[in-house]
Amino acid sequence: MHTTQKTFSPIQKLVLSAMFLALGLVLPFLTGQIPELGSMLLPMHIPVLLCGMVVGGPWGLVVGFICPLLRSVLFAAPPMYPAAISMAFELATYGLVSGILYSRLRNQGTRGIYLSLLGAMLLGRVIWGVSRWIMMAFGTQFSVALFIAGGFTSAIPGIILQLILIPVVILALQKAKLIS
Repeated sequence: MHTTQKTFSPIQKLVLSAMFLALGLVLPFLTGQIPELGSMLLPMHIPVLLCGMVVGGPWGLVVGFICPLLRSVLFAAPPMYPAAISMAFELATYGLVSGILYSRLRNQGTRGIYLSLLGAMLLGRVIWGVSRWIMMAFGTQFSVALFIAGGFTSAIPGIILQLILIPVVILALQKAKLIS
């Protein structure tokens, strides 16, 4: 395997992105029996953030945008409107921003991983809120309280999981010299 994400061939990037997409489709089944748990642990977010950091921002953007829409079409969860559509923009932002920031900050070690992750998570939640706000023009209810609850308060377990799991995975991949 290559040592940096810049040396992955286009085929390797495609295969890795497909793997992250598949994980995004499958991981919610682990929490799917208890919908409240799934909405708190955010299982689709993890593979998208990892895709951006491992394969690159453009690939993370595509995987992030497709994942909730495809999952909605295949499994009717999340519901297409408004959840999957707003999640598509949120996760696309996660994938793009995590990839861009990590490519610039990876030489800062663990600090760079956390800065990349936090930047992507914050901007993704803002984009989710903006997309939900735009959907108000089409009859969707949304407010600042719903933004805070949906984007932050109810997501705290998932945010904590992401802040623990993703750096561990990235550090393990670095240690194995699969990425830099």
